[in-house]
Amino acid sequence: MLSIIVGIYTLYIFISIYTSVMQIGYVNNAKRNTAVLLTQGEFLTAGNYSVAKEKLALVHYLVDFVLFLFWIDGGIKFLYAQFYTLEPVYMNIMIVMSFVLISSILSLPFAYYEKFVLDAKYGFNKSSLAQWMKDTLISFVMTLVFGSFVVWGIYEIITTFTLWWLWSFVFIFSVVIAINMLYPAFRAMFFDKLTPLEDATLDSEIQRLMDKTGFVSSGVFVCDASKRDARLNAYFGGFGKAKRVVLFDTLLEKLTTKELLAVLGHELGHFAHGDIYKNIALVGGMLFVMFALFGNLPESLYMELGLSQEPYVIMILLMLFMPVLGFIMMPIMGIVSRHNEYAADRMGSELGGEAGGIELANALQKLVTENKSFPLSHPIYIFFHYTHPPVLERLKELGVAVGESDKSALEGKCEAVL
Repeated sequence: MLSIIVGIYTLYIFISIYTSVMQIGYVNNAKRNTAVLLTQGEFLTAGNYSVAKEKLALVHYLVDFVLFLFWIDGGIKFLYAQFYTLEPVYMNIMIVMSFVLISSILSLPFAYYEKFVLDAKYGFNKSSLAQWMKDTLISFVMTLVFGSFVVWGIYEIITTFTLWWLWSFVFIFSVVIAINMLYPAFRAMFFDKLTPLEDATLDSEIQRLMDKTGFVSSGVFVCDASKRDARLNAYFGGFGKAKRVVLFDTLLEKLTTKELLAVLGHELGHFAHGDIYKNIALVGGMLFVMFALFGNLPESLYMELGLSQEPYVIMILLMLFMPVLGFIMMPIMGIVSRHNEYAADRMGSELGGEAGGIELANALQKLVTENKSFPLSHPIYIFFHYTHPPVLERLKELGVAVGESDKSALEGKCEAVL
């Protein structure tokens, strides 16, 4: 059984690496062809940025594979040796949270490189090292505090119920829903400074859009995102009357009022169609499958690992394999999500009036330019990674003539990866 588990994880890493290599080769070929949506210089820059991120992902996959082998070959036993003298409940919490903390610390070099090397090189990073360290420390503390309560809850469920995997699923799914509800408040409390939107005219227009779809919020806020990053973004968060509309100050700076309203109309389309609940249901389905599988693993697996069937072992194995199931589920979730995006685009166009489609198309093109998003991708990469339709396809659906994308990049010889 252990060999099957290792084989599945190895296959996941192999497919992930293969997908990234194909994307790198495709983009390296495509970025030298005729530019699409961007100027020739912007097109080349966006291509270089895309390739650099995929190369970093390749290294990350390899490190993840080595760490996986370490954990199942003796890493879990090492943690047990450090805490086995504690009371069972505290031992389980300490082992699992030590696993989480070590994994988080080992991911820091990648986060640092992406932030202060890649993003800095391409003009995205606006954060100081001190700010980044503060944010990281706060994230660590929150993870350790709240994570410990979650581990405690699962421990109590496993040691109390025969069908522990079912009740653990219910518990974790409830935590996921709570996180979605509380995320805007926690983000505002610890990371972002939110201020009410001061532009009365824009606020009135946004309220008009929300009234059309029955969206009730606690207000429209502006986030000081530019102190950390130059990308454009916005989000709706929370449930019920606690919902907030949060606009990044970078978005307000770069988009016109009509373009901004078109973007918000798109987001309101997601609300009107119940997409947030669909996404939560998909996540719930993935969690259910994961808990069902790991709740019925044969005892022989634990014997091969040289470990007893303790709650901490089950929880660590679940966390180790969560990315695998996520990768398997991603094509299904991607198909559903891309369908929802097209529907939200249509509603965003309708809410924007006669010129709504044009304004949304203009906003999409600005987002591509400002976020240095390379507009072309290999089909296999789209299949495994894209939650949104390719921007060219979205623009075509909005009635914007963008021409045909150059297929020659699929036929050319792939450039060297490293």
